[in-house]
Amino acid sequence: MPFTATGHNAVTAARPSSLDSGLVDLSVTLYCDNAHFGGEWVWNLIRDGRLNRRDIWHRLDTEDRTAWLAVALWTSAYQRRGRPDSAAGQVFTLDGQAVTDIVSFYCALGEAINGPGGYFGWNLDALWDCLHGGWGACSPFTLELLHSDVAREHLLTDQAVDAGQTMFDLLLEIFDEKGIEVILR
Repeated sequence: MPFTATGHNAVTAARPSSLDSGLVDLSVTLYCDNAHFGGEWVWNLIRDGRLNRRDIWHRLDTEDRTAWLAVALWTSAYQRRGRPDSAAGQVFTLDGQAVTDIVSFYCALGEAINGPGGYFGWNLDALWDCLHGGWGACSPFTLELLHSDVAREHLLTDQAVDAGQTMFDLLLEIFDEKGIEVILR
């Protein structure tokens, strides 16, 4: 069998399978335009079944959290396969102490709604898409933001969207437009 590449995807090795003499094990390199350098260790956590607790992403810097979100995006369709969104009216709790920038907010939100390694957006457009359903939560729902003062402080210094409007304000506005009650604690 010749090794072929389609775009940036390639079969890099083939060997007889240990499972059955009629099978072949393939090693494949896949290209993903949303993959980020440094995400390999997150894939390894998933592969080894160790992405099973909350807060793993807390110790990461912004670049590694971005890689984390890229993996969460690509695995979310697989993890959610066949599972409906949670029923409307759910309360999800997000700990604002973990929010140090907008990327950490998306990590915390994904985990609050979908558990460890969960995804619920990684930019404003993706958040808007997730709020339309199919990503774990059905609106309306309630988002309880613990330590909201910490999150607000970090998202005030994050990139301002318009003159006078902070990222924190914009997020609250988006949630309000979609009928999401945000309880600031």
